[in-house]
Amino acid sequence: MISISLEQVRTLLVVGAHADDIEIGCGGTMLEIARRRPDINVRWVVFSGSGSRATEARQSGSDFLSGFASSQVQLHEFSDGFFPAEWADIKRTFEKLKKSIHPDLILTHYGRDLHQDHRLISELTWNTFRDHLILEYEIPKYDGDLGQPNHYMPIEDQLGRQKIDLLLKHFPSQAGRPWFDRELFEALMRLRGMECAAPDRYAEAFYARKASLTL
Repeated sequence: MISISLEQVRTLLVVGAHADDIEIGCGGTMLEIARRRPDINVRWVVFSGSGSRATEARQSGSDFLSGFASSQVQLHEFSDGFFPAEWADIKRTFEKLKKSIHPDLILTHYGRDLHQDHRLISELTWNTFRDHLILEYEIPKYDGDLGQPNHYMPIEDQLGRQKIDLLLKHFPSQAGRPWFDRELFEALMRLRGMECAAPDRYAEAFYARKASLTL
């Protein structure tokens, strides 16, 4: 069991399969951490970002990370929806990542997410960083795979709304999708906020397999 407080975190690694995954899953948490610990060094890694989606991902990552003194957005161009077929190349990318960063905390996808790309990124995060503190974020979707998380990050009302504003601003390519709207993002944060009695009513939820993050 690994336990660490936010005050002990010096380097944070955030991993997402697609251009908007990190923002949806833990964007509020990133804004909250930036408010409390702007001195943390952050690496923001997206595995599928090319063309216009790469522009969206880079600009969004830059905005979400603007509160940190030191940060880097790293994009790769693996094919959306085909990650299992590119397992070996993605694994090699993780091995290179491992040599370039020594994170105290890692945020990645939920291991039982029903999207195959999300599951693979979670699997390889754990495979690569075996002795690190890892929290798994959730992505709402049509498949209906939301579960029962065991770790919560309360989010200030202002930061929760800022998260949604940034999502809607930076990902116009997703605007026509039935799941991509303010009401859904707010509803999930409100639900998780209710579950943990968050002071400002909003929270993001994570799965902690072997650890907990104390504030």
